[in-house]
Amino acid sequence: MPFHCPIHFQPLSKDEFGKLDFEVMSHAFACHTALGRLADEQIYKGDFSSRLNQAGFQTQVEVPATASFRTFAKSYSLDLVVNERAVYELKAVPRLVEHHAGQLMNYLLLLGLERGKLINFRPDSVETRFVNVAIDPKARRKFTVSDAGWTGGATFRDLVSDIVRDWGTGLEVSLYEQAVIQQLGVEEVVGTILPMTRDGRFLGNQRFHLTDSSSAFRITAFPDDFSLYRRHLKRLLIHSPLSVMHHVNITIDQITFTSITRF
Repeated sequence: MPFHCPIHFQPLSKDEFGKLDFEVMSHAFACHTALGRLADEQIYKGDFSSRLNQAGFQTQVEVPATASFRTFAKSYSLDLVVNERAVYELKAVPRLVEHHAGQLMNYLLLLGLERGKLINFRPDSVETRFVNVAIDPKARRKFTVSDAGWTGGATFRDLVSDIVRDWGTGLEVSLYEQAVIQQLGVEEVVGTILPMTRDGRFLGNQRFHLTDSSSAFRITAFPDDFSLYRRHLKRLLIHSPLSVMHHVNITIDQITFTSITRF
């Protein structure tokens, strides 16, 4: 099983989630009214869950969840689960940004859930955002592989493909990357500091994830054209001591493997 969580979630339809959320949010507003906007996230979490429990809801906070692949394991913590059905991610930040939605989307995809919600207690009024999964779970594992421009060998390509096949597409890039790094070897081997130069002048040191002594890799998840990104990878490459930069782009329905050479 690629993702383990002690809760066996019961799926909620859109209407069921909406009805539950309407009741839950009244307690979020009460929490914000009582505590104001300046408390730490942990304080809001404690008060919010306490109010829900007093109102008859079943809540679990900081629920552990682990993504795994072979010997790799990455642990997460779900902020709040209500009635073993609805996942809420709680924040105390100036404003919600796409990264926060991506974080919750990552959890939902791994859990096989269709919807969840972000709640931010820091603004003057409670800020919220629904996060909905519009991807069929089976479709996330029916991707194609494009490797016409790939020279990195089958071992690396097959490793990435196996990870994505196990977990599905659409997850945070950092999760795929961490799994690849762990499977390749210890960080001292694949996370190497290399000197950067321009016209013989030393510019400083930069970290690269290596596949071997002369090649590095980058993983991205651009939904469409990523040719500009590759041009910038080329510029980075020519100022490094490396010969090749391997680029892997993961979309919902395709993994594209490309090798960028210095010359």
